[in-house]
Amino acid sequence: MATHVQCDEEEAERQNHYSPFGLPVRGAPVYVEEHPGENVFCLPPIFGPLLFANTDSDARDHCANERTFLSYLRLSLYMAIVSIAIVISFHLKATPTQLELRMAQPLGIIFWFLSLCCLALGFGNYLKTVKKYSRRVAIVQTGWKTQTVFTVVAFSIVAVCVLFLATNSKRS
Repeated sequence: MATHVQCDEEEAERQNHYSPFGLPVRGAPVYVEEHPGENVFCLPPIFGPLLFANTDSDARDHCANERTFLSYLRLSLYMAIVSIAIVISFHLKATPTQLELRMAQPLGIIFWFLSLCCLALGFGNYLKTVKKYSRRVAIVQTGWKTQTVFTVVAFSIVAVCVLFLATNSKRS
């Protein structure tokens, strides 16, 4: 009986010890090593933080994975801002031409779509990587989806820059 009460107190201490801010619901941490092979994002409590055992270079790898996701998020935000700037035809010195007005909405929609693709790709890579970390699988984060999306993004950025330079040189 005493050991059962002591275990309950230790579990309550473990749950109360980690309380991240920003969460409206206080969730108990999910210890990933206690659930091998399961999808760690579907384990209850849903809002509970995931805790991994820090062996080898796990902490460094998780931090690198989070930084990679934040880079995807930053790129997505930049592209969303560019899409909004294109749609509202942001010009500093002159009024837009009819060609620029006709191209603004389709280009804005393309950049908005690419922004959403970057965000979805980054979030998907983050989830996949954490899932593999929970199974202790070594990974290399590249693939045809990532290469395709970034090829389209790079081509779109270069093409729009050339287009803007061409329309600006015609105006001068």
